Amino acid sequence: MLHLIYIVAFTIIAFLAVSNLIRSLITVSMDSQRRYPNRFKSNLPQARKLGNSKKNIHPELLDERGRPINEPLLVMRSVSVEDARQQLDAIYNSSPNSKKETEEE
Repeated sequence: MLHLIYIVAFTIIAFLAVSNLIRSLITVSMDSQRRYPNRFKSNLPQARKLGNSKKNIHPELLDERGRPINEPLLVMRSVSVEDARQQLDAIYNSSPNSKKETEEE
């Protein structure tokens, strides 16, 4: 009898969980298709009055003179495993802690 109660309880919980999941998916899909009006274009004269018309740019995107940079921020190149190991070994060997370890041994 106790097994039957467990089966019914977990069936009800599973049904509620799946129905909640389906309802959430439908809500998200409806929200993704909704078009929002552009509030910033309609309030542009008010923004100029407040002095907020200048864009805030992150400091890392500016050069020494404060002008926006126009170059890639991250350049990746392929390196072989052996080259990477040699570079890491060179960095490790040049660190101050590595000298202390080799002197103690």
